[in-house]
Amino acid sequence: MDALKDFLLAKGYSKIKLKLTKTNHFEIKATINGVKGRFILDTGASSSCVGFEAINRFNLKVKDSDIKAVGAGASDMFTQISKSNHLKIGTWQKNRIALILFNLSHVNMGLINHNADAVDGIIGADVLKKGKAIIDYEKKYLYLKLKEVSSPEDS
Repeated sequence: MDALKDFLLAKGYSKIKLKLTKTNHFEIKATINGVKGRFILDTGASSSCVGFEAINRFNLKVKDSDIKAVGAGASDMFTQISKSNHLKIGTWQKNRIALILFNLSHVNMGLINHNADAVDGIIGADVLKKGKAIIDYEKKYLYLKLKEVSSPEDS
C-alpha cells in the first residue's frame, strides 16, 4: 500500500509519471493548446517557458517582454510572453497560463551533450503553485490538485 498516493488521490489530486533523464532532471509530458510536448520539471524556474522555435507548433500568440531571462548558464536573454494558453498535464488542466519564450538552445545543447533528448520547454514554479504540486521523488510521480468542485453542503 502506498499511503502518500492513496492519501493524495483521495484528496482530489491527479498522478503524473515523471521520467528521470540521464542529466538527473525530471521530464514530463504536457499539452499546450492541444499540442503534446516534452518538458523539464524545474522547481527552481520561476516561470514556465518554451523555446522560440515552439511558437508555431504550440499556436502561441506572443508579445515582446521587458523581462530578461536568467538561468541554466545564460543571463540577460531576450524574452517574449504568450498569455492565455491552455495547459494540460495528465488529467490536470488550466486555462490562461502565461508562458515565457526564450532561446532554449543552450539548455537543449546541454541535454544532448549528455545523451539526453531535447525538450520543448520547462514547467516551472508558477504552474506547480497553481496545481498545488507535490513531488514524490522516490516513486517519480508529480501530483497536481484537480479543480475543486463545491459540494451541495458548501452552499
